[in-house]
Amino acid sequence: MRLHYYLFTLIVFLFTGCGAYFNQPTGVEKAILGESTPATSLLKDLPKPKEQVVVGVYKFRDQTGQYKPQENGSSFSTAVTQGATSILIKALEDSKWFIPIERENIGNLLQERNLIRATRQEYVKNANPNEPQLTPLLYAGVLLEGGIVSYDSNIITGGFGARYFGAGASVKYRQDRVTIYLRMISTSNGKILKSVYISKTILSQAIDESLFRYVNFKRLLEVETGYTTNEPVHMAVTEAIEKAVESLVLEGLQDNIWEADAPKWQVDNLLKAYNEETKTADTRALYGRNLENRRSKFAIEISGGTTLMDGDYKDPLLRPFGRGALKYFITPGFNISASTNVVNLANKNLLDVGYITYDLNLEWILLPKDRLTPYLYGGGGLAMNKKFENTYGKVQYGLGLEYMASDRIGIKLFGEQNINFSDNVDYVKAGTRDDYYYKFGFGLTYYFAKKKK
Repeated sequence: MRLHYYLFTLIVFLFTGCGAYFNQPTGVEKAILGESTPATSLLKDLPKPKEQVVVGVYKFRDQTGQYKPQENGSSFSTAVTQGATSILIKALEDSKWFIPIERENIGNLLQERNLIRATRQEYVKNANPNEPQLTPLLYAGVLLEGGIVSYDSNIITGGFGARYFGAGASVKYRQDRVTIYLRMISTSNGKILKSVYISKTILSQAIDESLFRYVNFKRLLEVETGYTTNEPVHMAVTEAIEKAVESLVLEGLQDNIWEADAPKWQVDNLLKAYNEETKTADTRALYGRNLENRRSKFAIEISGGTTLMDGDYKDPLLRPFGRGALKYFITPGFNISASTNVVNLANKNLLDVGYITYDLNLEWILLPKDRLTPYLYGGGGLAMNKKFENTYGKVQYGLGLEYMASDRIGIKLFGEQNINFSDNVDYVKAGTRDDYYYKFGFGLTYYFAKKKK
């Protein structure tokens, strides 16, 4: 039975790691056409121009000066490709908006033309001296400059793993980022017509599984499997450059630098989509955080949950509570909250009482422009029982998380401690410490006024 168990475990490991085996390069592969990126199709689907622009690219180079990171020792290989000029020229061709001309190795071109002239003069006799020997070179209306300005390694790293009695698995991931700048310069006056900035993340993942177990006396079973995927840096650079060329074309259309040979409605729809993307980019921070003013000036909250007594009796019981609150935002990050609470407190076989409390809190939302944010709050209040006989003051503080499910609805989880200025909350006075209780709740906040700009 034990042998069958270990054979079954081995089969499970092999099947869960089958992705590594089914994707192994088991033979010599032939050369293929280069893969396209998600930005390639967008670039090729741009409307055609009324007139193509002759463009020169002298050098679009790696300006990071960074080498490949290694765990052990040093590497003299660069972190990003040194052939970004070739990638940019291919992107310009794919867009159909530009006519790229050779400028990166202009010396080679001029030398070859001189050889042609010399050869013709030496071997062609009775030639007309006024007849041009070579067609003139094209000159650029605009120049494209810029480069790869940054390669940031390990901007996000993480993973998860578990191991039990010699069997385990783990997942690791890492995210890098490459950034490029591209600018367009008029050759007639040297004016910078447009400048765009594009970044692209690069993802690496590793999955591994292992089993280490003694199956019998002096018999050890050890199994390992896994695989690693790394997004090619070259593909990331290509996609960023293609996105930069697309942005250059669209912003040129927007500023009437050139015109498209397409219906006006088609161009307007294209620019509208680009403006929405630009608006999103303006409010986006690092790690994909979208920063915008999400909360209005006034809000109402309804929440409920459970309470836990911390008084003179033992064996406290969980009891329900409910709360309704009105909120006024002084700033996007601070608000004043006035609430009414119905609270039940209980201890096993000893106490089961109810109170009404009126609380006034100052809340601090730590990340007011994020969709998910922690928040802290604190304040004071007044409590009384249902017959208005047992009355006492208190202070409360708590923390929680709020998630904006929409522009008007916020979902929150919170925990709160109430410090009462009375030792008679549980109707018994014992010891020197006043009675406390805790709240743990779930709530909904409705933001019903117009959002602050």
